[in-house]
Amino acid sequence: MTATLATPTLLAWRDYDPAACALPGMFLGEVPLPGPPRGQAERLWQLGARRVRLPAPVDLTPAAEPEAAVHGLGLVRDLTARAVMVEWELRLAPDAVDSWRMLSHLQPPAALLVAAEGRDAADGEGPSPAEQALNTWRRGHYLCKCLWRKGPGFIQIRDRRWGELRRFTADEPEYEAAIDRLDHGALADTVPKAVLEDFRSEQLVLDIGPYAWWLPYRVSRWLQQSIAI
Repeated sequence: MTATLATPTLLAWRDYDPAACALPGMFLGEVPLPGPPRGQAERLWQLGARRVRLPAPVDLTPAAEPEAAVHGLGLVRDLTARAVMVEWELRLAPDAVDSWRMLSHLQPPAALLVAAEGRDAADGEGPSPAEQALNTWRRGHYLCKCLWRKGPGFIQIRDRRWGELRRFTADEPEYEAAIDRLDHGALADTVPKAVLEDFRSEQLVLDIGPYAWWLPYRVSRWLQQSIAI
């Protein structure tokens, strides 16, 4: 079972640059995203969207709707892979601020929202833990930080979120099948347990309520130059 959601919408423009986006004809308006999450980034790209704005924060707190979080993160991930500028906000629980590192291959959000950070506002000066995390995220982000590729008879994940390059390679068909299932969120108990635990141990899936969601992306824009791959 894949996570589903009532038809979402977002705002879209034909260019990355804010000044260019203000010119006549650049605003695509409020774009509905009907149908399944798979392929929505491609549909936005074909529509001409090069900058988008999500209408609400992606909420990963325990009280939030997991389906909405899965859908929002899926859009950010797939649009990041296409080098589309994404304006979004991320909300985390107070005890989960450090979980941003699992998402650090995604385009950094405009704001990292935390309900309460466990300190008095008068406790000295300097950035809050959330502000420090967001600044680190922005300084360290680059395209292709955590991706997966499909070779002849194998899949490979290349992950630099933790500073060094980590590789995960598998030639068993059940791993590729599990990635396809997890790509846009799947109920965790519908994925083979051994495969899911392998992915969890490498921090390649994010548990969101009852769902497990696949973190790496397949790039469609390469790092060195703007070519489709």
